[in-house]
Amino acid sequence: MELKSENACFGGTQGVFSHASRATGTDMTFGLFLPAEARDGPVPVLWYLSGLTCTHENAMTKAGAQAWAAEQGLALVFPDTSPRGPGVADDEAFDLGQGAGFYVNATEQPWSQHFRMWDYVTEDLPELLFNTFALDPERQAITGHSMGGHGALTIAMTLPERFCSVSAFSPICHPTASDWGQKQLTAYLGDDQDAWEAHDSVLLMRERGFDGPMLIDTGTKDQFIDLLMPETLMREIGQRRQQSVVRLQPGYDHSYFFVSSFMEEHVAFHAEALYA
Repeated sequence: MELKSENACFGGTQGVFSHASRATGTDMTFGLFLPAEARDGPVPVLWYLSGLTCTHENAMTKAGAQAWAAEQGLALVFPDTSPRGPGVADDEAFDLGQGAGFYVNATEQPWSQHFRMWDYVTEDLPELLFNTFALDPERQAITGHSMGGHGALTIAMTLPERFCSVSAFSPICHPTASDWGQKQLTAYLGDDQDAWEAHDSVLLMRERGFDGPMLIDTGTKDQFIDLLMPETLMREIGQRRQQSVVRLQPGYDHSYFFVSSFMEEHVAFHAEALYA
């Protein structure tokens, strides 16, 4: 692992690291904010999964999360959204290939060699983090934006024993029924739609839900709301009577201005679960 940068930040440190990933077979970069409390022992962890076209840097610099995480004594992890590099498959479209890993393990060529973002986020990176830094693996929460909101919800519902809470900003809720999903799931996982179901929040909510608190925010002026399909997940949450707060925020769009406006509430929501 290589330290790329480190800066003092709200009494703690914001670091950027690169490492050789077994999951992707490439070098991967991630950001890690450690609050001042990490100097004295392991602290709770909030994972933040970013959206299409983003790297580890977008939320790290735009979401304003460090101030609120420092206040609550939480670490923040900012993984990248895909493998990268000259030997990694890519596509001209912004919503496929590098920057658009969709948090799945690809099985189809040319993606299957490196695009194993599910394993990277759930196995490879956690092993490195908990073996290296003062982080508490028994106190984890997860959030994300857009494609990352999709990732946060599907990972939390698949691994509920790992996460105390889950939240999402503008998540892609029903990718098996949306153009933001059908295209990518076909490319990465092939035409067998049974393989897609493990990566659809609506279907996972219908099948299993989440054993813990859930918070979801989407802006009513989100320019991609027809692709996100929040109403489909809201119906399933109601049918299951899932413990949750689901909000349509009037006037907000899909940008990081929206994310940063409600980040304090999301961090406080996770802190309450992590310290319960």
